[in-house]
Amino acid sequence: MNIETIKSTARLIEIFSAIQGEGLNVGTRQIFIRFAFCDLRCHYCDSAHTWNAPDTCRIEKLPGSREFEIHPNPVSLPILIEWVKRQNIPRLHDSISLTGGEPLLHSNFLIDFLPKVRSVTSLPIYLETGGHRPEQLSKILPYLDSVGMDLKLPSTSGESHWQAHKQFLKICNRAQLEVFVKIVISQQTSWSDLEQAALLIKDINPKILVFLQPVTPLEPGKVFTSEQVFAPFPEQVLSWQASLKQLLDRVRVVPQTHKFIDQL
Repeated sequence: MNIETIKSTARLIEIFSAIQGEGLNVGTRQIFIRFAFCDLRCHYCDSAHTWNAPDTCRIEKLPGSREFEIHPNPVSLPILIEWVKRQNIPRLHDSISLTGGEPLLHSNFLIDFLPKVRSVTSLPIYLETGGHRPEQLSKILPYLDSVGMDLKLPSTSGESHWQAHKQFLKICNRAQLEVFVKIVISQQTSWSDLEQAALLIKDINPKILVFLQPVTPLEPGKVFTSEQVFAPFPEQVLSWQASLKQLLDRVRVVPQTHKFIDQL
């Protein structure tokens, strides 16, 4: 089945309210809509349960309660709107996060969903994405307020999408959309990959904000690839940030803070 042809329903993992732990929106409260399916297989992935669609999804009963209802997949657009409205307690949330998985695999569904959910919540829409599907991004660009783009380093992730990343970031920059780039780093990260990433970003706009995110090692039993990934040494992080700042205007180091406060 071609997921991108589906317009009337979505395959979901979960909907819940939590504190964003990564990137530019760190510390803000968001309604997370986690979509099923991903076409990448990153070595460090902590969401391998999203690679395919389960028969059911879970919906938080009350924002932050961590009590969930179980519902069948797929989910129709009107039902999803009602679930989001349930989460949308006035003045609680700063935005809606489209996450996954890879949300852009549901781009045709999002074309219909996003204007409706914005009208009923008045919340900004934030897309978390692997940054490798520029054609699907273009379809929903008018409905987005900000984008967090993962740039996958081959030495860290096992994935290589340089040209797609370049086109994706160009689209965001031309649209003057608020965008930042997240780069996961580990002990296995090569400087040549980091330098190539920095030059790619610099060529588009050196002022784009870049987050270096030290990988969070997976717990035993949650490793889904044959590659073991370890957090970088402090001296590696300091050296890489210093070198990248010679090429880019804004480079920050921020780990997955939600892991520290036991958020989903």
